[in-house]
Amino acid sequence: MANDRPESATQLAMQFARSVTRALQSRAVRLGFSPGQFPVLLELWEEEGLTQRQLLDRVDVEQATIANTLARMERDGLIERRVHPRDKRAQQIFLTEKARAMREEALALACEAEDAVFSGFRRFEKELLKEYIRWAIANARKL
Repeated sequence: MANDRPESATQLAMQFARSVTRALQSRAVRLGFSPGQFPVLLELWEEEGLTQRQLLDRVDVEQATIANTLARMERDGLIERRVHPRDKRAQQIFLTEKARAMREEALALACEAEDAVFSGFRRFEKELLKEYIRWAIANARKL
């Protein structure tokens, strides 16, 4: 029997996030990264040499989360840290060749996962839902 509890927007958002994560996870494991690492990879594919603080601001997660994610990525051979040339207290994050080489396939897998999640949606429905999600995120960030 289906869940009889009323579904709040919060519950639905969490279920949606878990579903998208599972869809990406089932594909990403083939390349050797996790869904939690994907936002960091996206940022570093666009601009390498960011500091942990810059990544924290761009990915919008907690400090402990980014620290653990970067530690796992370093362990898995996806990133390397280098001392910042102007601020010896900071480290810059760079991709390894392994991570650079997986870019195109990882982006394709992410598109495949998104297509699977939005299966049956018409294009305008998908775009409208994404707009609503962005709007809700913007509202939540104001809190």
